[in-house]
Amino acid sequence: MLLAYLQRQRESTGGLVELHVTRWKRYGHDRLYANLPDGTAVGWADATTGDITVLQAECRDDVIAVLTKHLQNLTGPVPPDRAPETQARPMLPPLTPADDLAVNPPGQSLRDLLAESGPGLMERVVSRLLRRPSEWDSWRKGLAGERRVGAELNRLGRHGWRVLHSVPLANKVDIDHLLIGPGGVFSINTKHHDKRAVWVGDDSVKVDHGKPAPYARKSRAEAKRVARVLERYCDFPVPVEPVLVFVGVTELKVVATQLDVRVYQERQVSALAPLSGVLTADQVEQVYSVARHRQAWSKA
Repeated sequence: MLLAYLQRQRESTGGLVELHVTRWKRYGHDRLYANLPDGTAVGWADATTGDITVLQAECRDDVIAVLTKHLQNLTGPVPPDRAPETQARPMLPPLTPADDLAVNPPGQSLRDLLAESGPGLMERVVSRLLRRPSEWDSWRKGLAGERRVGAELNRLGRHGWRVLHSVPLANKVDIDHLLIGPGGVFSINTKHHDKRAVWVGDDSVKVDHGKPAPYARKSRAEAKRVARVLERYCDFPVPVEPVLVFVGVTELKVVATQLDVRVYQERQVSALAPLSGVLTADQVEQVYSVARHRQAWSKA
């Protein structure tokens, strides 16, 4: 389809392919993207080094020409014989069943935690008699929330999205869910606050007007962590957006200035399904193959 589109473009413009260049600054990067009119990225340039990466070989000459021109406007003349440079990237070992995170059900990490450190029968009876909340109750509540959100995310598979659950990081923490698809990558954190009212600010969250919790700030940090891992093994930029999903709440308010973390109730995650134009189908599969490999995250 891409070849046919490019052929029609060249026939209508006398040999040129229409490319739009946009500048992208995130996670310490400064890049110029060359995109087709439908938003598909076909190449990018590092605005600092001048290195050009071609994502679609069929557009190589057009990508180099348009990005070189824009780089000249930013930094002055670029040597005409400069070729796109590629950096050697680390390789993951072959995927084994033990390292395949695709088999994890929602809440796997919490399930393992309860199996290893959960209370015995006597402890459960005492806690119930004393009506004393315990850490185990919090784990069970979190597990129920992750299962509910995971079920909603799994439905997005029909729209070309890939989903991973309980992605383990170093220091015995994990990412509740990763959603990978044509609209990019979303790092999803689930919070179960049954029958509570939730307020989301720029950096903190309040439950029933209680003490501020740093959910939003931690979600942004987690997304940056995910992007670093994925871009370590992928030969293209991988935008990662943080998402907070609240389960069982009676009210959810988000301040107007809070724009860099997506906030949903569990049934609203379907709003992510139609997003597109960030990753190609091949890029989705490449990101997914990295993200599902346990060893990619071992030092994250």
